[in-house]
Amino acid sequence: SGQIVTLKLFEDNSLVRVAFAEEGKGKVLVIDGGGSLRCALVGDQLAILAQKNGWEGVMVYGCIRDSVDINQTDIGVRALNTHPLKSVKKGVGERDLAVTFGGVTFSPGEWLYADEDG
Repeated sequence: SGQIVTLKLFEDNSLVRVAFAEEGKGKVLVIDGGGSLRCALVGDQLAILAQKNGWEGVMVYGCIRDSVDINQTDIGVRALNTHPLKSVKKGVGERDLAVTFGGVTFSPGEWLYADEDG
């Protein structure tokens, strides 16, 4: 649970690394990955970086990889699915805008509360 920071991107996780490199205490990164199931937007190294910088969690409208290792970190992670393929890294995407998926709009600065059941 934490204050929302948003990203909107598609099959490019460059901005995820930038966000997780920043101080994240009390924050949750909400990634609108367009629902793509063709590659992963978060892997174990990004989850470790997020944990190191104090992020509370990440919600991905897309896929993650390295799920066994991610589950051993102290950061909450929710995603549509897993996929072994890494994303491209072109630096394309947007940050700090309202994103909508699953019938819910997530706005920067609002709060997200989640547990094992959603």
